Amino acid sequence: MSNVLDVLEERGYLEQATHPEELRELLGKESVTFYIGFDPTADSLHVGHFVQIMVMMHMQRHGHRPIALLGGGTGMVGDPSGRSDMRNMLTPQQIKHNVESFRKQMSRFIDFDGGKALMVDNADWLTKLNYIDFLRDIGSQFSVNRMLSAECFKTRMATENGLSFLEFNYMLMQAYDFLELYRRHGCKIQFGGNDQWSNMIAGVDLVRRLDKGSAFGMTFKLLLKSDGTKMGKTAGGAVWLDPEKTSPYDFYQYWRNVDDPDVENCLSLLTFLPMEEVRRLGSLEGSEINKAKQILAYEVTKLVHGQEEAEKAQAAAQEVFGGSGVSQDMPTTKLAAAVLDKGIDAATVLVETGLCPSKGEARRLIAQKGVSLWDRPIESFDQLISSADMKEGAIILKKGKKTYHKIIVG
Repeated sequence: MSNVLDVLEERGYLEQATHPEELRELLGKESVTFYIGFDPTADSLHVGHFVQIMVMMHMQRHGHRPIALLGGGTGMVGDPSGRSDMRNMLTPQQIKHNVESFRKQMSRFIDFDGGKALMVDNADWLTKLNYIDFLRDIGSQFSVNRMLSAECFKTRMATENGLSFLEFNYMLMQAYDFLELYRRHGCKIQFGGNDQWSNMIAGVDLVRRLDKGSAFGMTFKLLLKSDGTKMGKTAGGAVWLDPEKTSPYDFYQYWRNVDDPDVENCLSLLTFLPMEEVRRLGSLEGSEINKAKQILAYEVTKLVHGQEEAEKAQAAAQEVFGGSGVSQDMPTTKLAAAVLDKGIDAATVLVETGLCPSKGEARRLIAQKGVSLWDRPIESFDQLISSADMKEGAIILKKGKKTYHKIIVG
């Protein structure tokens, strides 16, 4: 069996690991069960999750067994890692709905047939815990001094609102997840984003201390731009894997428009293209780099939405940028005929279409000449857009250089 660590290292996933030499030996000699946790904070996975899914796919392709742990229990508490304030509390009904959404999406990427992978919900054990027993059996294994030295806790304690006792329990719950998965399924490794390092160390230590088990933790890099900011955010919010929340066309366009320095990293982390080809495409310069961006957009869209949707998105983009400017598959908003006949101000249209999250942002963009009606810059936020602007039964708005949106009567 070839060692999957070599693949993960070459493609740039790995950040840090506990017991790295033991871990390499383990992955090289046997099929290992591992897990990654996904707290259901929304009703769809987003591109940040997709890095974790890619790791699961690489691991499964090399003969290891993934466990997708859905956080129906931990989601009721909320992870303080990487947060400056407390997460919004979700109702049990919202969490259940989000968990089911994650189940459907995860099944598109991981092969769960015949026990090749497992999908479990930590609500199955966390919601049944007896508090006193949990404190005696698990809480007694943790040092508060050591917990407070964790970066996620130190950061929160320095803020005005501090750290709630509710969130302080999260580390214990995540550590207990690892113990449960080790006992139930022989799970030996937890993977996660680099912001989970403290939580993962807690789980590894708990398994090793209580069960004298072979347990390991490994983090991989967060999906970041070359300037260090998180990738996967747009003016309209996150880039979702659900086609109802981010259309395949918008998804394709997001990757088509990444900055030049980010192309090679995205190709490496988010596609299965051979690394020789990734490095060749990443080394292209000038206008040639656009070819690499087209390949990136097509490959990621194909993985997430399937080949048919990727081809449609690619064709729509080519039609817009090289043809009439109107495409059937372009993101579309329907406005009533009466509204368009009367006319609607540009700032309101930008919010209605999702091109801007607020009227304030719309006004700022218009003032910077960042929005066009067809190929003419919109001059003021109160400029009326109406049925008189229709061509071929549509109105085309353009934000920046590459984001298009179609308005039709509906």
